[in-house]
Amino acid sequence: MDQHAHKIAPAIVRDELADDKPITAFDVQRPFEQTVPFVFASPHSGTNYTAEFIDESRLDPVALRRSEDSFIDELYEDVPKCGAPLLKALFPRAYVDPNREAYELDPRMFQEVLPKYVNTSSPRVFAGLGTVPRVVTNGDEIYAGKITFAEAKQRIEECYFPYHAMLRNLIDETKQRFGKCILIDCHSMPSIGGPMDDDKGNQRVDIVLGNKHGEACAPDIINFVEEHLKGLGMIVRRNHPYAGGYTTRHYGAPETGVHALQIEVNRAIYMDEETITKKSNFADLKGKFSSLLRALENAEFTF
Repeated sequence: MDQHAHKIAPAIVRDELADDKPITAFDVQRPFEQTVPFVFASPHSGTNYTAEFIDESRLDPVALRRSEDSFIDELYEDVPKCGAPLLKALFPRAYVDPNREAYELDPRMFQEVLPKYVNTSSPRVFAGLGTVPRVVTNGDEIYAGKITFAEAKQRIEECYFPYHAMLRNLIDETKQRFGKCILIDCHSMPSIGGPMDDDKGNQRVDIVLGNKHGEACAPDIINFVEEHLKGLGMIVRRNHPYAGGYTTRHYGAPETGVHALQIEVNRAIYMDEETITKKSNFADLKGKFSSLLRALENAEFTF
């Protein structure tokens, strides 16, 4: 476990006993030696649900998990073997979403008026999917009643800021070592566009690559990843319906030597979206992503 990992409360799934020991907000799996200019991050695969959070939710544990990028951290398990670090958030997305601004909050879910510094008008807030979400991905309300801003602020301080401090540290370390850093932000997406999405009701392709329409990374990177995945028989699309979230937008600055690419994997190709269980082909898909990782390990980018 990384020495900079930050502590939060112990987690349980309802009706299971919790360990009294604190857990960490994130985990960093590092190679023995970093040999490539890549950093991989999985911000939405965390499964540590606190008892208090479950108690104040109106949803059952499985419904709460519908916002997760379930098993994505396992899909990228071979990252350290290929010479790069893998950062994983351990807190769930329904609790805190690190792929947002620090304070993107929906005023409809709070007991009091929010401070002026809070962003209450972004499209994510309008959809109920702020830093502390009001709803899960399918639009179901998370909470039985309103919560306090103090609770949201505490979650952000305990989870969001430590996660991003470590991500920035990994990026800076990589850039210092190699002169550049390529951040791969690892996500999954529902197989059908949700009620708040641009592609509402539409069946989605296997993979969506997002680089903010060319602004977040050099063309060589997205071209390489797209060609490799297509060569493995996958259907790939760029920047629609996801062009990259806060992480891609905030860290991706090719002019400074930092490139960011978001990879969205269609959940239906590796898991049952209702029961949140792996399909029998999960190992095959993991093998394809391991192939991509090995290809990236050996790639020679000239930018």
